[in-house]
Amino acid sequence: MAQHVLRYWEGRFPQLKPVTRAGNRRYYRPEDLALIRRIDQLLNRQGYTVRGVQQLLESESRGKNDPAAMLRAIRDSLAEGLAWDDRAER
Repeated sequence: MAQHVLRYWEGRFPQLKPVTRAGNRRYYRPEDLALIRRIDQLLNRQGYTVRGVQQLLESESRGKNDPAAMLRAIRDSLAEGLAWDDRAER
């Protein structure tokens, strides 16, 4: 992933917070890398807009303590995966 894209995403997605060390070096933890992969998937493969991904991530973070919201997020994620799989088979 290009550095300028990661810096842009850091400004657009408050959930993406790499650890900053001396000299402004950034270290991405495993959860940061998982979020980067997810953002990339949503933007570049599933056709979401930046605002759409922001809204999706915000709604997921609000629903973390709500079991019904968590189940809906899992269901939606599975549906997206199945749809992507169907498109890949064609």
